Amino acid sequence: MTVTAMPPTATGTTEAAPVEKKSKKKLIIILVAVLAIGGGGYYQFMMPKKEGPPQPGEVVKLEPIQINLAANHYLRIGIALQLTTKAHEADGSQALDATIALFSGQPMAEVNNPKKRAELKEHLEEELEHLYHDEVMGVYFTEFVTQ
Repeated sequence: MTVTAMPPTATGTTEAAPVEKKSKKKLIIILVAVLAIGGGGYYQFMMPKKEGPPQPGEVVKLEPIQINLAANHYLRIGIALQLTTKAHEADGSQALDATIALFSGQPMAEVNNPKKRAELKEHLEEELEHLYHDEVMGVYFTEFVTQ
């Protein structure tokens, strides 16, 4: 094997020129791009989807019941539950129990007052949403008779 002489450099020596180090800029840019694409893919496919407001589903009508009011009066009330689309089936016993607890002992004048009745209905809806874990989104009075 033969070695050829190196041409002299500007300084007059025959030393080899230093090898330029490759820039790590490309590697950093590629890593940042890969991480950004990976993060975007994770966000798009793996993050849980935010649900919008519940969608109304089936309406389940329950049998009317009689409730004792104050001063020997009574209320015959029938309700229907507006279920959401995620509800499987509704057991009306919790709804009827909540209705009895809310209306029992109320004065007949308050129950017949439209403003007070709307407040009671709103309170009943809130209670049913809690009891049925957001599977009930509304309640309707199908029968409302006082005596």
